[in-house]
Amino acid sequence: MASFVIVDATVINPEKLAEYSAQAMATLELFGGRFIAKGEAEILHGEAAHIKKSIIEFPDKESARNWYNSEAYQRLAPLREQGIQSTFQLL
Repeated sequence: MASFVIVDATVINPEKLAEYSAQAMATLELFGGRFIAKGEAEILHGEAAHIKKSIIEFPDKESARNWYNSEAYQRLAPLREQGIQSTFQLL
């Protein structure tokens, strides 16, 4: 069954975010991941800590976890932290 990584983010450095995004995209393909939505969310009810959202689809939860914990992706974590404040959730 397909699983999704939902990323909530606030941009703190656009240049670092662009650098991170370019490199992170290549790590997704190795685990069958693909973006299905990305952009600024319209809040219909309540408050959100982060307005930018991304939804990444994976074939299953194991693939999503393997991607997130992979050496290739974890090497990018410091760059991610320079570009965005974020939360990642697995659904």
